[in-house]
Amino acid sequence: MKNIQEFKNTIKNGVLPSEIPLHVQALWYDGKGDWVKAHSLIDDLNDKQSSHVHAYLHRKEGDIWNADYWYKKADKVRPDISLDEEWEQLVSLYLKK
Repeated sequence: MKNIQEFKNTIKNGVLPSEIPLHVQALWYDGKGDWVKAHSLIDDLNDKQSSHVHAYLHRKEGDIWNADYWYKKADKVRPDISLDEEWEQLVSLYLKK
């Protein structure tokens, strides 16, 4: 997977890339509109990348207190951008790792 456009194409095609880690899979399911599946993939993970995605998902849910808890665990600060922009930033960041 080289870039965010390829990632978005897999969402349109409905084919989850097999080589992506769980926190990126969570972003994939969120991109498909399945917040529950996205959250279930990372709910029990505590690494910084998963915590970062977890924070975004709770921000999207509107649970800001919980989002801020997960941003802190990820050593991040809640961004002042749209959810769509944050999703794209997260995908771009974690596709490269």
